Amino acid sequence: MADTIRDSAPARYDDLRAVFINCTLKKSPAMSHTQGLMDRSIAIMEQVGLSVESMRATDYVLPPGVQPDMTEHGYDRDDWPAMHKKIMDAQILVLGSPIWLGEKSSVCTLVIERLYGNSGELNGHGQSSYYGRVGGCIITGNEDGIKHCAMNILYSLGHLGYTIPPQADAGWIGEAGPGPSYMDPEAHAQDNDFTNRNTTIMTWNLIHLARMFKDSGGVPAFGNQRDKWQAGERFGFENPEYR
Repeated sequence: MADTIRDSAPARYDDLRAVFINCTLKKSPAMSHTQGLMDRSIAIMEQVGLSVESMRATDYVLPPGVQPDMTEHGYDRDDWPAMHKKIMDAQILVLGSPIWLGEKSSVCTLVIERLYGNSGELNGHGQSSYYGRVGGCIITGNEDGIKHCAMNILYSLGHLGYTIPPQADAGWIGEAGPGPSYMDPEAHAQDNDFTNRNTTIMTWNLIHLARMFKDSGGVPAFGNQRDKWQAGERFGFENPEYR
């Protein structure tokens, strides 16, 4: 199966890296339903040669804040700088979150805030350092909220500089109200064709766009260079004159 998929794919991907951050509220080794669905996407990527690292945010010390290193702002320890380096070494970032009260988890909010703390950094072209990378999300729960959570996560990643491909989210929810979750056998969630299809589409769209950016050098550096704007370049922008 793996050889067939790799041979039939339109390109090679063994020079691409992906990072999945599971924003479950549970620490390892507790079972995570979100990880269960993330693993389906990870398996596709690994079959075609991508190097994938999956991290559970609750296993790290991540103080709240919007600075690159919170040890410089009163905290004794901050694992974010090391996590962020792995994120920046990858072309793909996928955030996974459970749904709580219709929203992404508080841990997911924290991770996005920490990503925001590095958003002022620029790449060698004067663009946001997140340019040329692609982002997606995976959501699980047993209540409504997949699209709501995905809208927030994908907007946040796009605002920071990530490019969001078509259909960049996937998820699974059971019936509204208390009930089985994704990994519970009685849910039969892993046989859900809608979730399996969307997970596969999301995964391949992330891979395709990452391949395109890797080959082309990312987003063209014109009109989006903060350093040149600061230096006075306006790239065609003109303020209207009011008389």
